[in-house]
Amino acid sequence: MENKNTRAERKVLVGIVTSDKMNKTRTVEVTTTKKHSFYGKIVRTTKSYHAHDEGNESKLGDKVEITSTRPLSKLKRWRVSKIVEQALG
Repeated sequence: MENKNTRAERKVLVGIVTSDKMNKTRTVEVTTTKKHSFYGKIVRTTKSYHAHDEGNESKLGDKVEITSTRPLSKLKRWRVSKIVEQALG
């Protein structure tokens, strides 16, 4: 039997930083692929998320992992949890 007081697992996504112009905020573009239910074609979709980056550590082009969190502002519901791969240059 599961305890009802446990916190739900947080969602984790991996994407590329497309904007680092804001202070403590990054725009992360996440690409997902799935098979079309009828035609069977692989469909790629991209979505942008605003993520909180407390130390301004991630830079443009970095591959980052973002984790869902409580609402931090009007658009920010994600937090940069770690930098998976740094951009060249």
